[in-house]
Amino acid sequence: MPDQNPASPPARRYVSPVRDDQARRTRRAVVTAARELFLAQGYAATTIDAIAEAAQVSRRTVFNAAGNKVTLLKLALDWAIAGDDEPVALADRPAVRAIQAEHDPRRAMDRFAEMIVEIAGRVAPISEVLYAAADSDPEAALMLAESAEGRMQGAAAFARHLAGLDGLAAGVTEEQAADLCWALMDGHVYHLLVAQRGWTPDAVARWLADSLAATLLKPAH
Repeated sequence: MPDQNPASPPARRYVSPVRDDQARRTRRAVVTAARELFLAQGYAATTIDAIAEAAQVSRRTVFNAAGNKVTLLKLALDWAIAGDDEPVALADRPAVRAIQAEHDPRRAMDRFAEMIVEIAGRVAPISEVLYAAADSDPEAALMLAESAEGRMQGAAAFARHLAGLDGLAAGVTEEQAADLCWALMDGHVYHLLVAQRGWTPDAVARWLADSLAATLLKPAH
């Protein structure tokens, strides 16, 4: 057996920016194809083979680039929430930072409503797919629950911010504020008003801000 030098450095992993960029483009193409098929024909009717064909890759590449069907649905949802596939948490995005930097409760509410409506415009279509998939797929049902929990964390953080600004009305607790924000953050509300009732996104944002402000904030705000 050859001698081994314990002091020798570990072997370096070769990193190729070109290869990484190609992998990212492939993953983006696969997820985009999956999203379009989910929206066009539903989750249950969409197969991995159909996704591979739409993305112009092999079936194996679909799994290697992104994962199974429920993982593809999760990625489509996550990218819709964020607006892109950059590895940046929503809490670190400019819209959330702007809300956190706002010291006036009503202006914070306006920014919050604008952000929610912007996200909902991207999320609402794929959310409808997730709701339908959760009825028959246990993995999708788990993902729906995790999505709701993530939304609650965001709502709770916003409620804490309002409380820290002394903006909550008398008798309104942080938990109550979080619950109401959580419910109205659901993309299904946006879908009902915009897709089914013909509201504009701006009208939804105004209604959302005014309704939450009237219920949660002190009258002075």
